[in-house]
Amino acid sequence: MAAIAFRTANAKSGFSLVAMIGTFVSWNDRRMTRNTLNKLSNRELDDIGLVRGDIENIARGNIIR
Repeated sequence: MAAIAFRTANAKSGFSLVAMIGTFVSWNDRRMTRNTLNKLSNRELDDIGLVRGDIENIARGNIIR
């Protein structure tokens, strides 16, 4: 869902701004996915083959249907 794709860079100092931004982008994607799916009714979730208990796993990318 992110508009910007970040590539992992190797930083010799152990600190990578790109990695930190990538972590933030991933967190925001999960947050937006959870919020969007939570706005759907149980009927709408059923129409796309989900139940409310699947939302967290979908947001984390653990379930792909």
